[in-house]
Amino acid sequence: MAAKLKFLSSVEALLGFIFPEVCRACGVSINLSQNNQKSYSPKNSFFCGDCWEKIIRIKGPFCPICSAPFRSEMTMLHSPGHQCGDCREDPPYFSKAISPYPYEGVLAKAIQLLKYEKHSALSKTLVSLCMDELLQLEIDCVAAIPLHITRLREREFNQSLLLAKEVARCLNRPLIVNLMKRTRETQAQVGLSKNKRKKNIQGAFSVLSPECVVGQRIVLLDDVYTTGSTLKEGAKTLVRSGAKEVVVMAPARMVLGNA
Repeated sequence: MAAKLKFLSSVEALLGFIFPEVCRACGVSINLSQNNQKSYSPKNSFFCGDCWEKIIRIKGPFCPICSAPFRSEMTMLHSPGHQCGDCREDPPYFSKAISPYPYEGVLAKAIQLLKYEKHSALSKTLVSLCMDELLQLEIDCVAAIPLHITRLREREFNQSLLLAKEVARCLNRPLIVNLMKRTRETQAQVGLSKNKRKKNIQGAFSVLSPECVVGQRIVLLDDVYTTGSTLKEGAKTLVRSGAKEVVVMAPARMVLGNA
């Protein structure tokens, strides 16, 4: 057995020499045996350690509900529970949003590789970035923002479901695959204004398994938090169907600077 493992390791090393992995961010060849493993878990063969370490958390203070960063560090000095304008004017149905990194640079590239090039292994790497927040959650089950059947057939997989599957594994909680469905095909949210995003997604979800929702604390996954319209609508659907609490999560968020 040891000889077989040694042989496979030698073959892997040879292939790595002949066909070196190239960092998708900077183009430098990656020596997997020397990659900086402290930057990510599990092993990431898409980006070099130097590039991956450029992913920096969004600095606070944050809205205690949607986690949008405030422009001024003084915002919550005299009012620790101060909420952003959006959460005050239109309170979301979720109790908290977890989205600790800006959608830019290497992280944006990683999400695009997962979403559009079907590199599913990146789901583990992306979820590992949020491990500190995940371990603080008290939840009963995990779910994902669903794709409409037409979009699912085109893409062949749901990237949010891959993220949810990894979160469920990390937290040792059940993943409810068919908890919700899209009742209608919506326009792609990319490029739409905040108001158009909200209108586009309104009433787009329904619960398929009400018995899995009632009284449950649910974490709902998506890939990117932009204006929050999609996750807000998903949380509303779950809460109105009897969920006790919904926490929403996306590894990255667009920092719009309007909190």
